[in-house]
Amino acid sequence: MQHNKTLCKMSKHSKFRPSFKLWIELEGKRVIGKGGAAILEQIKKEGSISKAAEKLGMSYRYVWNYLDEIKKAVGEPVVETFKGGKSGGGGARLTELGEYLLSEYKRISGDVKNFVSSEKVGGETGED
Repeated sequence: MQHNKTLCKMSKHSKFRPSFKLWIELEGKRVIGKGGAAILEQIKKEGSISKAAEKLGMSYRYVWNYLDEIKKAVGEPVVETFKGGKSGGGGARLTELGEYLLSEYKRISGDVKNFVSSEKVGGETGED
């Protein structure tokens, strides 16, 4: 009978799942999290801070300030901007550090997601 109680208790709580928030730090200072990774990813795709901000539903000023906070935390820019000629063509691109932080965030996030998705609350795994 104990087995049936355990099964009932497990099914009652089976909707609980582990979750996590991830960020990369430098000397105890938060450098990049999910939002920062999304900003860098969008700048990489769009080649523009303003277009990235628009796609993400954020103001240009917010994104610019966010990038400035990352720069202050790490001591160098993660995005470089450039001006276009008479017909425009300016934009932005990730620096080597920006590319590194984005790729590391995505790698670590993927690893953690894989681990967490295989776990259940109470020590049970998702495996049969």
